[in-house]
Amino acid sequence: MATTTKKTTTKAAAPKAAAAKAAPAKGAAAKPNALQQPLKPSPELAAIVGDKPLARGEVVSKVWEHIKKHNLQNPANKREIVADDKLKKVFGKDKCSMFEMNKHLAAHLKA
Repeated sequence: MATTTKKTTTKAAAPKAAAAKAAPAKGAAAKPNALQQPLKPSPELAAIVGDKPLARGEVVSKVWEHIKKHNLQNPANKREIVADDKLKKVFGKDKCSMFEMNKHLAAHLKA
């Protein structure tokens, strides 16, 4: 007697096919959202991040690189940034919280 096996389809295959259909066509240009929009830094901020237009996320990353490289976090309170001469020009004061930093950075970025 020969035994036959019955092929069963899994439900997991269906979502993969649907995801492939929903994917945008290759070569379709996606419009950058507000966070991805390249912005021109002010001269004060350009001293830290460079003078080429950058997305907000890239600016924040470069500022954090500067903070870590120069050890500018308050050792007692890591959320506080003790500004060096370059950051004082951006922040307008000697100390700034990491949450407040984005407000100061936004003032130095233009479309």
